[in-house]
Amino acid sequence: MDLLPDIWRQEYWLPPGVTWRDVEQLAESDRPRPHDLLVALPLALGFVALRYVFERFFAPPMGRCLGVKKRLQVTAAPSPKLEVFYSQRSRQPTQSDIVSLMSLCGKTQRQIERWFRLRRNQDRPCQTKKFGEAAWRFFFYLTAFMSGLACLVVRPWFWDLRECWRRYPFQPMERAHYWYYMLELGFYGSLLLRISVDIKRKDFKEQVIHHLATIFLLSFSYCANYIRIGTLVMLLHDSSDILLESAKMFNYGTGWRKTCDTLFVVFAVAFLVTRLVIFPSKIIHTTLVLSMEAFEPFFGYYFFNVLLMVLQVLHIFWAGLILRMVYKFLKGKLEKDERSDEESEIEEEEDDKGGEENMDQGEDYCWEKSKNTLNSQLSMLTNNCVLNNLTNHRASVADRMRKAQ
Repeated sequence: MDLLPDIWRQEYWLPPGVTWRDVEQLAESDRPRPHDLLVALPLALGFVALRYVFERFFAPPMGRCLGVKKRLQVTAAPSPKLEVFYSQRSRQPTQSDIVSLMSLCGKTQRQIERWFRLRRNQDRPCQTKKFGEAAWRFFFYLTAFMSGLACLVVRPWFWDLRECWRRYPFQPMERAHYWYYMLELGFYGSLLLRISVDIKRKDFKEQVIHHLATIFLLSFSYCANYIRIGTLVMLLHDSSDILLESAKMFNYGTGWRKTCDTLFVVFAVAFLVTRLVIFPSKIIHTTLVLSMEAFEPFFGYYFFNVLLMVLQVLHIFWAGLILRMVYKFLKGKLEKDERSDEESEIEEEEDDKGGEENMDQGEDYCWEKSKNTLNSQLSMLTNNCVLNNLTNHRASVADRMRKAQ
C-alpha cells in the first residue's frame, strides 16, 4: 500500500533542495502531470484504428503506383500429420525427421521436402503487407518530424543545449510540446499493441526492447519535466526513420532499384551520423555533463541516462546490421533488408534455385529447367554430329570424283 506514495518521493524525481510544492509555483497548465499520460492510451487505440484504415484503403493504390505485386502462391496439399510436425516440432525437418515422416505418411523424400518448402512459403508475408506497414510508418515519422521541427526550430534549446537545463525544473511546458509527447507515446503504444500481428523480423526482440525503452523514456522524461531534451531525442530519431521507411517502400516496388539504392545510402549515412555521432556527443553529453551545471545528481538523473544508454546500445546493434548491408551493397550483392523476416535465410536458398516466381513452383521448376538445359545441349551436340557427318560425306564424294577423272 505504501509503494505508490514512495514512487512519487521528491528525491526520485526532483534535484536536491527542490520539492513538489516548489514545482507547483508553475501554473497547472504549464507543468506536466503524471495523469496526463493516460491520454496516450486512447491515442494508441486511435492509431491502431487509423492504421487499419490506411493499410486497407490508402496503401494498396499507393503500392500499385510503385509497382508492388502480390506474389502468386502455391498452396501445400493438406496433410494433417505433416502439419502437426510443422507447427509443433520444426519448420525445417532434418534428414532423420524426413525418414521417419516418410514411413509415417507414406510419401517420398522429394514429396515431403516439397511440402515443407511450399508450407514455409505460405507463411511468408506478402509484399503488399510489407509495403503497407512501411508506408504507415513513413507517413507518421514524416508528419512527426515536420511538426516537431516546426515547434522546436524557434526555441532557444534547439540551438543551445545548455538552455535545456536553465532554471530546471521550473520550466513551463508549451501546449505544442505536450501534444508532441502524447502523439509519440500513442504511436509507440500502438506498435506494441500490434507487435503480435506485424511482420516478425530478425531483430524482433530488439524492437520490443526499443519500444519499451522509448515508452519508459518518454513517460519518465515527461513526469520529471525533461521535456526540452526529450523533444530533441524524438526529433533526432524520427529524422533517419523517414529515410528507412521510404527506402523500404521503393524496395517493395518494381523498377525503382536506383531510387531504393540512393535512399538506402542516404539513410545509412544519416543513421550513422545521428545515432552514433550526434546522439552520444550531443544528447548524452548534455544529460551527463551539461546538466550538472544546473543541479547535482539524483535518482532521476541516473535513471534517465540509463535509458538513453539502452537506446545507444540498440543503435550500435542496428549500425552493425546497416554496415553489413553497406558491405553487400558495395560488393553488388545487396538483395534484401538485413532485418528481413525469419524466412530470409530460407528465401535466399530458394532464390538461388530460380528466383521468387520459380521458387513457388518448387523442385518441378528446377527439374524442368535442368531438363530444358539438357535438351538444348543434346540438340546442339546432335546438330554438330549431323554437320560433321555431312561434311565428311561431301569430302568423300569429292575424292571419288577426282579419282574417276
